[in-house]
Amino acid sequence: MKFFADTADVADIADLAATGLMDGVTTNPSLIAKSGRNFLEVVKEICGLVDGPVSAEVVALDHATMMKEAAVLRDLAPNICVKLPLTIDGLKTCKALSAEGVKTNVTLCFSANQALLAAKAGATYISPFVGRLDDIGHDGMELIQDIRTIYDNYDFKTEILVASVRSPVHVLAAARIGADVATMPPAVIRALAGHALTDKGLAAFMADWAKTGQSIL
Repeated sequence: MKFFADTADVADIADLAATGLMDGVTTNPSLIAKSGRNFLEVVKEICGLVDGPVSAEVVALDHATMMKEAAVLRDLAPNICVKLPLTIDGLKTCKALSAEGVKTNVTLCFSANQALLAAKAGATYISPFVGRLDDIGHDGMELIQDIRTIYDNYDFKTEILVASVRSPVHVLAAARIGADVATMPPAVIRALAGHALTDKGLAAFMADWAKTGQSIL
C-alpha cells in the first residue's frame, strides 16, 4: 500500500519525505487556505519536495473552466495529479484529461456507483471518504470493499485512494481489503509507528544500557 500525506504544510511534507515512507501528497482548497499562502506557490513548492504524485484540485464547477484550470496546474510540475470533483462535469473533465495522459484524482466519492463512473472515465485514482461516511453512521470500509470487488471484477486500472482517514485503524482495514493508497494527515502516518509495548521495550533497553556506563561513540 502506498501512503500519501493529506496536507499542505510544507514543513511536515519535507520531514515525512526524508523518511522515505511517503509516496505522494494530496491537497485541497481547504488545506491550502489554512496556510494563508498563494495556492499555486504552495502546490509548486510541494511538488519540489516529493517525487510522487501531488494532487491539486480545480475549483471550477463547469467542464470548460475545469479544463482551463487543469492546464495551469499541469504547468506547475510534471508530478501534478489533477484533482476533480465527482460530478458529471468533473467526470467529463477526467475523461478528457485521461485521454491526454494526465493523471487524475476524482474526489468526494461516497458510493460504489460513483466509483464505477470514475473508473469508466479513466481516473488514475478514486478517493472514497471513509471518515465522513463513518460520521453519518455508515461503515466507510464497506464502501472500500465494494469498490475493490467491482474494480477487480472488470480489471479497472483506477487505484483506490482511501481518503478522510482518521486513525491507524482505518489504514489497517484498508490494507486488509487491498486498497492501493491511503492518504492521511501527517499525525496519522507517524502514529502508525507507535505501540505501547515498543515504548516500554525501548525504555527497558535504555535503562539497562545506562547501567553499563558504556558508549558506542
